Amino acid sequence: MNIKYKYIHRCSYLFIMIALSLFSCKKKNASINGYFLNYTIPEVPVTSNYLVGAMYYTFTTWNANIKQVPTVGNYVYTNGAPPAGIMQAHIADAGVAKIDYFIFSVRSPNLDFNNYKIDSATVNSFLTASNSSTMNFALSYNMSVATLGITNSGGTNGNGIPIESNASKLESFYRDFQRLAFYMGKSNYQKVNGKPLLIINHAQDLNSNMDPNNPGSDVPLYTEIRRRLNVLGFDVYIVGEQDQWTEPDNYFYRYQNCIDALYESNMTDNRGVSDRYYLFAQTCDQNFAYWKQTLETWPAGGLKPGQNKMEFVPCIEAGYNYQITNPTNGNLSITRTADGSFYRTFTNIAKRNASKSRLVFIDSFNNFSIDTQIEPTQGYGTTYLDITKQEFKVN
Repeated sequence: MNIKYKYIHRCSYLFIMIALSLFSCKKKNASINGYFLNYTIPEVPVTSNYLVGAMYYTFTTWNANIKQVPTVGNYVYTNGAPPAGIMQAHIADAGVAKIDYFIFSVRSPNLDFNNYKIDSATVNSFLTASNSSTMNFALSYNMSVATLGITNSGGTNGNGIPIESNASKLESFYRDFQRLAFYMGKSNYQKVNGKPLLIINHAQDLNSNMDPNNPGSDVPLYTEIRRRLNVLGFDVYIVGEQDQWTEPDNYFYRYQNCIDALYESNMTDNRGVSDRYYLFAQTCDQNFAYWKQTLETWPAGGLKPGQNKMEFVPCIEAGYNYQITNPTNGNLSITRTADGSFYRTFTNIAKRNASKSRLVFIDSFNNFSIDTQIEPTQGYGTTYLDITKQEFKVN
């Protein structure tokens, strides 16, 4: 046998041996038993009440794509005011769920007065309702970077335009909170640990550079907000908002020694990431756990900084529907189940990850435009009110 054929023979033999060894190996069945997201959210018993706030929305038109019909019938707001009897019915419905307070969004009283008039009309509709004394309320300052002249990129140094670049707008920003203090003096304004609750939307975008020793820090900004409110007699508990599915570490300089707590906006908006749809409970639970662990090591704000640690506020929804506002949207919507099982699971994710003050936000009470509402309808009745009471209140 010449060298050429010896080489071919040996290679053929080697190939046969490898093939036999591969086919002779016992095939193992695939398993996810060791996968870290392979778990079920447990039921968390309620040993003491959670402090539950529901975000309240207004709308000027009723989208024809909305399938649910509220028990009170379809309704819209005129310049921020609901039709007669609607707010009273909403307060009564919230009482069924044992919701502690409504959260009303308000825009800048000084720089966006026309929109503030609309927002304040909603708040005043609540305050003048015949049963408003049975429920509390809180305000969420709807911060607009465009209104305040803020950017977070560009500018002379590439770090954006901070709020203090325009002294007039900065002063108007401070005075916004002084004007909102009028509502904090109401007997049914919500308090956390004895302090009036103030929520600031889009807190991650509040670009300031006032501290020469700590560039990018918002500490001087929040210190002045607290000082001005303290002069009026209010030592506030401030909760900031950050975009969903993001990391708080990205903006630590805008929170540490500034605010008391932080929450993520609507998590059911998966932003087109399919894993967040198919494994929502587990991925959201892991996300919340990370936020809680991180925030509870950070120093909170206050006139005496360093005394407390920050808290995490879970924010939950009953569902989410992209196609109501945009029928051609290809993102996967979280469809409601007849028994509200998705929402019930989400309440337990919240309970597992709430901080010591036991705050929980519900987004929303009545945002039908994206189907996050828990307001009773002719379709699912009081299912979501009942689950809210069962999952967050003792007995």
